[in-house]
Amino acid sequence: MEKAKTNRKYKDSVFTKLFSEKGKLLELYNAIENTNYGEDTEIQIATLENVLFMGQANDIAFVVDGKLVVLIEHQSTINYNMPLRMLIYMSKTYEKLTNPDDLYLKKRMTIPKPEFIVLYNGDEDMPDEQILKLSDMYPFPCDDYPNTLNLSVKVININKGRNEELASRSETLNGYEYFVYLVKEYSKTLDRNSAIERAIDDCIRQDVLKRFLELHSYEVRNMLLTEWNMKDALRVEREEALKEGVGIGRVGGLEEAFTLWESGMSLPEAKQKLGL
Repeated sequence: MEKAKTNRKYKDSVFTKLFSEKGKLLELYNAIENTNYGEDTEIQIATLENVLFMGQANDIAFVVDGKLVVLIEHQSTINYNMPLRMLIYMSKTYEKLTNPDDLYLKKRMTIPKPEFIVLYNGDEDMPDEQILKLSDMYPFPCDDYPNTLNLSVKVININKGRNEELASRSETLNGYEYFVYLVKEYSKTLDRNSAIERAIDDCIRQDVLKRFLELHSYEVRNMLLTEWNMKDALRVEREEALKEGVGIGRVGGLEEAFTLWESGMSLPEAKQKLGL
């Protein structure tokens, strides 16, 4: 049995740090799908080297009971290209899980059934649950074409007060929602560091994620500050370019870079991709 872990080449997010523990991961999946997998359930971790979110790991992929589950936390505005990104992730994961030579055997292979789940806790208002489909990205309807590739992504709103029945099935998810809520609320009146420290202290005092926060409070603080700093760095550069208006296409290029960053690409990679 493989121990649940994330790729250390990238910085963990609070989400992956919290749910990379096997018991917590099973608890979360049971809550989402209303299943009842016990602690003795075998899990194979299949998380890639951060294909979806470069720089900071927000994804956990694992195989359980013949299913390949790709689980993503999304704190920005929902990206409607997520089905295509999931398709790329799925292809690379199957490549990792299979022997290339087996593709040429006559006997049919057995592969885990893919499931794609996005947990959204951004600031923009979103439905409790929605389904994003790859077919919606095609330039024409394809419902009448059974041989057309399709893929569905379940997007679940986990902001505090949304999907409360789901959250009630997982003490850890419920605690995580509350912690994120406190950080956001305190950030309205306090500086970022103070907001995080107060949220951590309040949660520990209220026995919310107490053991996790006592063990990892320093890491949690740095994870959240790193995420904020990444957002600020790109926002400032974009605003400066808009004010200066220098270079043909530079402002438009930075707007594209900002969009790529919001969808998960690192700032240096976005600039390189756009030739900035």
